[in-house]
Amino acid sequence: MKRPEGFDSSAAARQVPPAPVTSASPEEGGLSGSATPKGAKPAKSLSAKSTLRRLPARSQQPADRDSAGDAPVVVPKRATKSRPVSNPVESAADAAKRARREARRATRARRRFEKSEVRRFTRRARHRRVAWLAAGGTVAVFAALIAVAVFSPLLSLDKIEVTGTSRIDPAAVVDSVDGQMGTPLALVDLDRLTRELGEFPLIRSYVTEMVPPHTMVIHITERQPVGAIIVGDGYRLVDPAGVVVEKSDTRPPGVPLLELVGADEDSTTFDSVVEVLLALPPEVLATVDSVTASTMDDVTLVFGGVGQRVVWGSADRSELKARVLEKLIANQDPAIAVEYDVTAPLSAVVRPL
Repeated sequence: MKRPEGFDSSAAARQVPPAPVTSASPEEGGLSGSATPKGAKPAKSLSAKSTLRRLPARSQQPADRDSAGDAPVVVPKRATKSRPVSNPVESAADAAKRARREARRATRARRRFEKSEVRRFTRRARHRRVAWLAAGGTVAVFAALIAVAVFSPLLSLDKIEVTGTSRIDPAAVVDSVDGQMGTPLALVDLDRLTRELGEFPLIRSYVTEMVPPHTMVIHITERQPVGAIIVGDGYRLVDPAGVVVEKSDTRPPGVPLLELVGADEDSTTFDSVVEVLLALPPEVLATVDSVTASTMDDVTLVFGGVGQRVVWGSADRSELKARVLEKLIANQDPAIAVEYDVTAPLSAVVRPL
């Protein structure tokens, strides 16, 4: 239904300019200004304290008066700048490009994810493979080092040194084993070396030491004589194994004379005498001048000096007998000829000669 005319307040505000209102002077008690337009109701007089009724906010529009000041000029609202409508063809192309970029980005992300998953699920296998490769590399390095040490001429035998000899000439030992000069140290024939050193009866044992790059050291332990045995017009210096260390026309000093009645170095009598001599303390052994025995159970020792004698008996309990004898000698005057009987070590007897 069409609204009656005159009820649109906003249209009236836009079309009818407001009447000019002048302030009243207190002295005059009324209003001054232009006459009331024809047909309009006379304006009510306003007092100083009266206020104008505000128009609705919708009717308040910014207005400027014209240059003559007769009528207000309504300034329209500033029009907002509208964006140009994009070209539909270009928008589709941009959308297609954007879609392709997103697809490529998604593809790359998927590939990175797949690679990370593959690495995660194959971590243990890769670790095993790395461990096997490291072990193989270590073995290969060691194999190369061994090959260099065994077959390379850089580590060949070029010098032989001999230590520990007093009765054996070291130069003679070197001359007997120098046939392997130029051989790599790892390939030296030790069996051949043993055969060559076996030609020296005074060598009891030996130890070889390879000193890279070109040296072999032979540490020799010589046989130590335990006594001298009379053979015809001469003497044979023998070690505890009965091996002849030296032959001499005169009695060798520093070792006791072994007088074996009806026995030789291969008999049990000789073994019993040697066991007794090895059980003696070094201080007592140094004073023994001779040892006599006809069987393995009647060993007798004779000291130098005044000729003190020890009746030992068999080689049984030789260590105990040696300790008892040492105590008895310490309590006797070495200038008095006595006989020590230790055949029964727990009841030893000292008798004068």
